[in-house]
Amino acid sequence: MHDIRTITIDLDDTLWAIHPVIERAEQRLYDWLAEYYPLTIERFTPDAVQILRSQVAKQHFDRTHDLGFLRREVLKRMGEAVGYGASLVDDAFAIFDDARNDVEIFPEVLPALESLRKNYVLIAVTNGNANLDKIGISDLFSDVISAVSAGSAKPARGIFDAAVRAGGADAQRTLHVGDNPEQDIDGARQAGLKTAWVNRHGHEWPENLPEPDAQVDHIGQLLQILGKQQW
Repeated sequence: MHDIRTITIDLDDTLWAIHPVIERAEQRLYDWLAEYYPLTIERFTPDAVQILRSQVAKQHFDRTHDLGFLRREVLKRMGEAVGYGASLVDDAFAIFDDARNDVEIFPEVLPALESLRKNYVLIAVTNGNANLDKIGISDLFSDVISAVSAGSAKPARGIFDAAVRAGGADAQRTLHVGDNPEQDIDGARQAGLKTAWVNRHGHEWPENLPEPDAQVDHIGQLLQILGKQQW
């Protein structure tokens, strides 16, 4: 581990739990639409919205990595279907986006990032659309590589290659840290990066995948293994 120079770090479910955040954001958006654009809620049940979202994804398969685009397109079609047009899209998206970035960071995260950035270049890597300025941690990272900016989502190699370039070290001196075995760990491995699996809930590693280089319960433990493990 002594030759690691860059650490690329997943965000959702690595630095905070994302599922309750998305559920809360969806509910806030639903309530807002019900108040200001009620015909959308009368026309589109939650199941109908999911069907519409699937249709949009199929029609724009080349942009499925852009979650913001997909959500905006769904909102646009909902508005147009009931006569509101696309006028609701910007405000509706802002309601969702504000709630989506209202996250509860795991307690060990901030101290760990503060310590890690003293000796490593930290690059955030995400398939989602977290806004680190809104969350308040953008100063802890040298750069953010998203699926939108890279043009591809994890586990595709392109997003990891972009993260390696942003970090300034080659792939073999870059450690990727994340919670998802397929998207984070196997994707990074195939791109040539070293890997550390964040396993907060004690899951078994998938038998069909090569094991990660390291495993931690949370990113606070990276401080312990970085100085001990030979890569």
